[in-house]
Amino acid sequence: MNSDGTQDARGTHASPVPRPAGPPEGTGVPPRPAHAPGTYDKTPAVSAVSEWLDTPRPEVRPGIWRFGFRPPKDTSRDGERLSPVTVVGLLIPLVVALVLWSLWRRGSFPYQFTVLRLFTPGDWWWGGTMASAKTTEGAEARVVYDGLFFAVLMYTMGRLGSWPDAVRHFVGRRPQPTRALFALFAALVALSFVFPDAFPLVGWDSLPVVDPLFSLVVLISGSYELFTSALFTDSLYAVITALVVWPFAKVGGWWPYAKELLAARRGDVPAEAVVERPRAQWPALRDAGQQEAADLLTGEVVAGRMNDVDCARVEHAFASARAGASLGAFRETVLRQGGAAWTHPSGARDLSRRTARHDLLAGQVRIGRWVSAERAPVAYRDAGAALGADVLGTSLLAVGPSGAGKTRTLVEPVTEALALRALTGACAVVAVSSPGAPLGSDDSFDVIVRIGDPSSVHDLDPYAGSDDPDEAAAILSEALVGDLDAPQATTALAQLLGPYRAVHGRFPAFPVLRELLEGAEALGALREALAGDEVLRRELDARIRQTGAVGDVGRALADRLALLSRPVFAEFFGGAREGGAPHRAFSLRALADHPLRVRVDLPARGHEEAGRLLTRLVLAQFHAVVREGRRGHFACLVLDDATGAVTAESVRHIQRLRSRDAGVVLALRSVGDVPEALHGPLYGAVGCRMAYSGVTTWDGNRFAQTWGTEWIETTEVAKHTVFADQPMTRAIHALRKLVTGKAVTTDAVTVRQVERERWSASQLAHEIPPGHAVLSLTTVKGEHAPPMLVDLRG
Repeated sequence: MNSDGTQDARGTHASPVPRPAGPPEGTGVPPRPAHAPGTYDKTPAVSAVSEWLDTPRPEVRPGIWRFGFRPPKDTSRDGERLSPVTVVGLLIPLVVALVLWSLWRRGSFPYQFTVLRLFTPGDWWWGGTMASAKTTEGAEARVVYDGLFFAVLMYTMGRLGSWPDAVRHFVGRRPQPTRALFALFAALVALSFVFPDAFPLVGWDSLPVVDPLFSLVVLISGSYELFTSALFTDSLYAVITALVVWPFAKVGGWWPYAKELLAARRGDVPAEAVVERPRAQWPALRDAGQQEAADLLTGEVVAGRMNDVDCARVEHAFASARAGASLGAFRETVLRQGGAAWTHPSGARDLSRRTARHDLLAGQVRIGRWVSAERAPVAYRDAGAALGADVLGTSLLAVGPSGAGKTRTLVEPVTEALALRALTGACAVVAVSSPGAPLGSDDSFDVIVRIGDPSSVHDLDPYAGSDDPDEAAAILSEALVGDLDAPQATTALAQLLGPYRAVHGRFPAFPVLRELLEGAEALGALREALAGDEVLRRELDARIRQTGAVGDVGRALADRLALLSRPVFAEFFGGAREGGAPHRAFSLRALADHPLRVRVDLPARGHEEAGRLLTRLVLAQFHAVVREGRRGHFACLVLDDATGAVTAESVRHIQRLRSRDAGVVLALRSVGDVPEALHGPLYGAVGCRMAYSGVTTWDGNRFAQTWGTEWIETTEVAKHTVFADQPMTRAIHALRKLVTGKAVTTDAVTVRQVERERWSASQLAHEIPPGHAVLSLTTVKGEHAPPMLVDLRG
């Protein structure tokens, strides 16, 4: 415990933040911050929470851990430019250009004199007109064609040597003002070549840029009178200087940089250059005019009286208030309660223990690290792998054998993350544990239903708090015989539930419902009690006529109910408790109104089939609850063992969860635990798929078919034996074969585009290392992350 009343989270997760020791005592109103309102920008942000808030979280592709993420720099072009081969490729055209220019200046080309003589005054058709006034014996023409030859030579050699790419590489990628200074230095060097007289320290000859333009003007005008005009000469020099400097100004970005400097001098900072205020100072609240609330929360953060859950909870409340136009109530609540505002109904402001790394602002939990491999895009290589509500909203299917680590590396971190988000008011979670292996600690949940445990405080309402007999019958039939082909099950149950509720005001407990399905005596007593209600009596009469008939679905329903009517379940599903203890039936319908954390513990070993029925019951109830659409938060169902839970109806419901701000996490030991007819629909219904190390080729084949193929470029090298026709060549080949022991061959290289599976069934079965998995993600907005290898051991 620290002196300020906080306890450090060090040792519980990788990004420790100070966490309050407990809810505030008394009224729960924290002390006001020490600084006065309006002085938030002068208060140093020294707490771990403020550093956590101010850490950048860029918008990245799905599945990347955003906390502190830095996009990797693509050094492929850098390595190519700095390689010796690239440098030689730049220098060879330069050497060739220098040699050709030297030969041209010496007149070593045989056709050069012919060209010059054709354009010498007096030897061509224009020699007696425009050029007749000058008798320079071809000097101007020689200068003009020197310039033309130099321009063509430099352009050709520049393209052959990729000089523009080199300039963009060494100058264009530099940040300002380094980029502008590099371009300025290069422009001065170029001007020194064009105007060497202006640079006394330079001793080289001028490049043929100025003289050709002067000579061209003389050839066209026919006189030297223009050169006596200072205005003309200065204008020509200015044009030449602008033409030389313009490319360097463009590469150096002089004009945008100058506008940025001028705007900063006037105080008008451009939008792209605006530095965002630290998030620890609550800029969104200040922009909305909530200065006092922002000052108070800033003081709470700086003093360490708020943790990450508090910050995320206040931000969620602010978003809800802004959407509902209730900023006034938001301000009053913050000023009255400070960082403890909108605390979860349980009073908890954090979990007692964390086993994974969480970032509540981004809504992510880190599960591992993306492996740097050829299949992975550059942004994913060695980046953190994380899951959030954006991908869980499309549902996730994980397949791996027992011992692969599904519970430890996926189910437990996801459940913990959802429980943390529930404390912020942004999520409701239902976790169904495997028999004998509860998920998380008991204090991490608000409601714990231990089916078959007499010490359980809560019972599970088998009808999900429904008042509609048809809806209750649909939920119950899906749980009991959803894996069987029993289309009349819902009707048969509705024919019993409606009359029973009309008589007793509630739906029957499971033992009573079993008696109604099995015997005519119980049905007769219920029929007598319905005296006067002819509509319900006709419903019950139809059920009585079908009882005992061939193909009656009631027998299958009764047999399944018998599994849940064992003595160990006598106090559950509406049964009476010993000693008249109060019966607290919990309905999943409460998820629609409250961000609850619910855990359902299946019965211990020896009741595997009953556990599967209960899992289907919870799944069916979850689908019935989330489709009502009255929630303002995300809802997620986590099934640690979904064996036998997937039915045709549940697959159809999973497809609709994405549009209802809900999702499910299904963990399976093998795809064989799902009926074969549902393999394709199940893989198509979920947006995220995860194959663990140790999957069989049969399971891997389903993943391979779902992930499909991609086009890749392959290079094939074929060696062909060389057959010589000449005697001397054959003798040399024979001698070479005698010395080396190999025939003389030549390589035939073929590059082509081929279609290849992203991950084949054999690769999934044999190439996934232990502690790894192949994961593909899809967000609710439709963004995709291809199947990539993720290391789950970190």
